[in-house]
Amino acid sequence: MKIAQKYSHLNGEEYLIVHHNKLYQEIKDIIATIDADTFRTKISKEKRKIGNSLLSPIDLNKVFNDAFYKRKWEESRYNYYITLDRELMEKSVLMSAKEQKKFLVENGEKEPIYSYNQTDFVKDKIAVEVQFGKYAFVAFDLFVKHMLFYSGGKINLGIEILPTKKMQAQMSSGVAYYEGEVYNVMRQGRNSPPVPLLILGIEP
Repeated sequence: MKIAQKYSHLNGEEYLIVHHNKLYQEIKDIIATIDADTFRTKISKEKRKIGNSLLSPIDLNKVFNDAFYKRKWEESRYNYYITLDRELMEKSVLMSAKEQKKFLVENGEKEPIYSYNQTDFVKDKIAVEVQFGKYAFVAFDLFVKHMLFYSGGKINLGIEILPTKKMQAQMSSGVAYYEGEVYNVMRQGRNSPPVPLLILGIEP
């Protein structure tokens, strides 16, 4: 596969090139080693594509998982406690979950709500999500997950790998694609979401 398009938000790619160029090359190498045509294993039942051999999101996810884990990228989990008091939230966001709970209780939150998020691949505070799912999953990655890990001091950059429209046309309906998601980010303005991102559009 190849990187056909890329979008750098808040100097995401520039940060990667200057501070983690070897990791950037590693990500490019992983993408280049995957032969998407091997994973045309899904027989379509959709009216307009019935009988066609489509690219399988499940199989593609698995091969990406194997490739990243083989190169020592690890899943990361961020645990935290929820408060709707903005001042308390801002003061506690960089604390560990245990410290957050203690701090919130001491400041009037009787029963802080525990929550967590996890991201697929993290190495040297760079997070990568490979997304062949529905639109809502990508929006959650870009506007919630990467931002949460960034504000919590767990990462310095979020990378989202998506199929281009050309590749998405060879998959089931409803799969998010690069052009649409970059457009959604651009519509929010130059500084939203407030986290450096690199969005990569890949295709066979």
